[in-house]
Amino acid sequence: MSTLIPCIIAGGAGTRLWPVSREAMPKPFMRLPDGESLLQKTFRRATGLRDVGQLLTVTNREVFFRTLDDYRQLNKGGVELDFILEPFGRNTAPAIAAAALHVAQRYGEDAQLLVLPADHLIKDIEAFAKAVDNARQLADEGWLVTFGIVPTKAETGFGYIEKGPALSSEAYEVARFVEKPDAATAQQYLDGGLHLWNGGMFCMRVDSVLREFKAYAPDVLAAVSHCLEHSQVFQGKQEIHLELDSTTFALAPDISIDYALMERSKKVAVVPCNLGWSDIGSWEAVRELSPADANGNQCNGENVLHDVHNCYIDSPKRLVGGVGLNDLIIIDTPDALLIADAKRSQDVKYIAQTLKRQGHDAYRLHRTVTRPWGTYTVLEEGRRFKIKRIVVKPQGTLSLQMHHHRSEHWIVVSGMARVTNGDDEFLLDTNESTFIKPGKTHRLVNPGVVDLVMIEVQSGEYLGEDDIVRFTDIYGRVPVDASKN
Repeated sequence: MSTLIPCIIAGGAGTRLWPVSREAMPKPFMRLPDGESLLQKTFRRATGLRDVGQLLTVTNREVFFRTLDDYRQLNKGGVELDFILEPFGRNTAPAIAAAALHVAQRYGEDAQLLVLPADHLIKDIEAFAKAVDNARQLADEGWLVTFGIVPTKAETGFGYIEKGPALSSEAYEVARFVEKPDAATAQQYLDGGLHLWNGGMFCMRVDSVLREFKAYAPDVLAAVSHCLEHSQVFQGKQEIHLELDSTTFALAPDISIDYALMERSKKVAVVPCNLGWSDIGSWEAVRELSPADANGNQCNGENVLHDVHNCYIDSPKRLVGGVGLNDLIIIDTPDALLIADAKRSQDVKYIAQTLKRQGHDAYRLHRTVTRPWGTYTVLEEGRRFKIKRIVVKPQGTLSLQMHHHRSEHWIVVSGMARVTNGDDEFLLDTNESTFIKPGKTHRLVNPGVVDLVMIEVQSGEYLGEDDIVRFTDIYGRVPVDASKN
C-alpha cells in the first residue's frame, strides 16, 4: 500500500467558543478536562496509525511555534514534522491543494494524504484506525474517500452526506452532499438511515486529488502552484516548514474542498463510522465532556451555588457565586466574561464577530500571549504605563530590537537573564534590574535551564505593540512584525 502522510489542517478562529478560543489562540489549543489540547489529541490519533513516519500540518504561521510546543510534548517517537505555513486563511481547498503538491514533491504522487481537522474529538481510536484502513484501500483504487459519521441525533448544525450504491460492506459511493438541514429534514435523515454527518476528514492518493483539482478546480490548483514557486522552505532542528508567499497566496480562491471538489467529482466514496466523534463546535458540546452533579451542573473552578441547575460554569481562576440560575453557560477568563443561554450557545459567534468588527483586542488576543520564546501577560495598564509578566523558556531569545516611544524597566523575579542594553551585555540575577531608554537597542536571553520570569514596566506616551524595530531574530520573524518581541 502507498505511503500514508497524515495532514492536520488547523484553521479558523472557533468563534463559538469565545472567550477561550481567539484568533491568536484558536480552538485547537483549547485544553480539555484531561489537560490535553484538541491539537494534541489529533497528533496522537494521526501518529498512532500504522507505518506513519511523517506528519504534515497546514496552519497559520502566527501559531507555528505554539503548535511545535504542543507536538514536542508528545513526539517521543521522533515522527518527522513537516509544516506548510499560511500567511492567512483561504479555506480548505487551497490548503489541501498546497498539501497535495508538497507531498507529491517530497514523497511522490502515489502517497496517500489523510486530511484531519485539528479541532475535532474522536474517542474510539480503534474504530478510527479501522476506518482509515478501509479508506486507504479505496484511495489506492483512485477514490477520494470521506468519513461519514453515523448520526446519533437530528442535528441541524452539521452538513450531511447521502449514501449511494455500495462499493463494499464498509463503503459507498457518495450520492450527494447536503447543506445543514432544518429540524424536520434532519429528523427525516436520522430516520431514513441514508445520511451521515460530514466530518470533514478525507483520505486520497495525491495523484487522484491533483487529477480532480485539474478537472474541477483548475483555478485553485494554478494559483497554489504559482504560490509554491515563490515560497521558501526552512529547515529547523526537528522540522521542515514551507512558508507560503503572502502576495501570491492571496490570489488563491477562498473556497472549501467540499465546494471545489467533493460536490463535483464523480469519484467520491464514503466510509460510515462510529468514532465517538464531536466537532466541539459550541460550549454545549464542551460541557458534554464532563459529568454533571446532582443539580445538573458542570463546574470547573471554585464556586458557591444556591438553587442553581443545569449550568456550565468554567472559571478556573476566580470564585463564582450563583443564585437562582438555570440553563446558563458562564465562561470566565482574565479579561472577558461570557454569560449565555445554554440553548443559544451557537450564537456566541456573534459576540466574537462584533468584537472583530470593532477591532477589539479580546477577539484576537488573551491577556497572556504566546511567543516563540515563551509568554507575556499584561498585568495592568493605564495612561502612560503598562506592566507585563514575561516568561522566557530555557535558551529562549527575544529579538534584538528598539522602541521609539517607550522606556522599559526589567526586574528579574526568578532565573537568570543575559541582557543587551545598548553597547553593554551583562547578566542579571534574581531581584536585579535594568532600565532601557527609548531608542536603545536591547535583547533578552534566558541562558539557563529553568524558566526566566521577569516583570517589565513600560512607560511612555505610546505603548502600542507596533512600536518596535526588530534588527535580528533567531525565529525568522519579519522585522515589521507588529507583535511584542
